[in-house]
Amino acid sequence: MEESAQAPEKKAKDPKGNAYDWIESLVTAIVACILIFLFLFRVVNVQGSSMVPTLHESDKIVISRLAGNFKYGDVVVLTKTAFSDESIVKRVIATEGQTVDIDFSDGTVTVDGRVLQEPYIAEKTKREMDFKGPVTVPEGCIFCLGDNRNQSTDSRRSTIGMIDRRCVLGRVILRLWPLDKIGAVK
Repeated sequence: MEESAQAPEKKAKDPKGNAYDWIESLVTAIVACILIFLFLFRVVNVQGSSMVPTLHESDKIVISRLAGNFKYGDVVVLTKTAFSDESIVKRVIATEGQTVDIDFSDGTVTVDGRVLQEPYIAEKTKREMDFKGPVTVPEGCIFCLGDNRNQSTDSRRSTIGMIDRRCVLGRVILRLWPLDKIGAVK
């Protein structure tokens, strides 16, 4: 019995075709990265010391632009043009409908009558600014404080006050720099 079917011959790949495939893959990957970082994520440089010990000056962080419902403890990047042209990083302390009060004599923050346990702060909250509490967070807003409470300008100051959710650029999800501290931000 004669073999009528012969093994198909392998075609030699055209080197130009190979290069075009690589270029097309590279361009697709670059466009995908640009779109992802344009619409979903953003890299931000931390400026100032208001979030010490959690974040430090020149840390590079990634924020998720898929900001949904914020909750206590979220670290967010926001823009408040009445205060600064630069974006600022703060921690969400209370959301709409919650009541915030601060006892500056003992440095405690209270939300809805419960004293917050805040292991992330540098020191107790002693700096008043022009805060007059208790205050209830209005609909569509959040109340934010820096972790370095006595060196932070935040919702205690009337120029910042309650933060409209539309001013939030995103939630901090990851620190990229410095390399020895790379990881999730809590």
